[in-house]
Amino acid sequence: MGCGAQIIGGAVVALVGLAGAARSEETLPEFSACIDAEVARYEWRLRVHRDRALDAADFDLWDVRGVEYCGNIGVTRCDRSAAPLACQKALAGDQHVLHGHIMAALPDPPPPSEGLPTRLYHTAWHLARDISAGPDCAGAGEVMATWCTAREANLRLKSAVLAWQVGRYLGLAAPAVTTGWADPPPPPRPKARPGR
Repeated sequence: MGCGAQIIGGAVVALVGLAGAARSEETLPEFSACIDAEVARYEWRLRVHRDRALDAADFDLWDVRGVEYCGNIGVTRCDRSAAPLACQKALAGDQHVLHGHIMAALPDPPPPSEGLPTRLYHTAWHLARDISAGPDCAGAGEVMATWCTAREANLRLKSAVLAWQVGRYLGLAAPAVTTGWADPPPPPRPKARPGR
């Protein structure tokens, strides 16, 4: 590796380190606020895709990685709290409740057809109905079982949000804000200028 490449590589590592340090100092959003922002992002993606033909390149229209991120942020907030286990149990409960609200607002799927969106909605809806192979967290100690319960609640929530996303695309589901399981996210806070 040449000297210039080493300098550039070192600069990139330093910048990534600074970005990570700055991020760790930021206040993490609450789980519900994080979900609200994720719902708003999906509604934006839906508007962008609405007037275009759907093809394989647009499959990222349905993406629930943000829901997983919100669950991870929730666990991290719990880890930083005075009572991490109680906090994670409450987080799991909140996710179960939200899952129930979403599923209550979704219609039964039509019979699967040849179209990808209809087949995906049918599959996601059934997955979100919580068909399980068994107790996923059985046999773990209290700390691990508590984390596992919050994690499994997030996975079930992801299935419900995926079903909602595809249902929105198909015109079967109403906006989350309309049905009441999400609120409009607050406007982004302006960032302070350096040195102020």
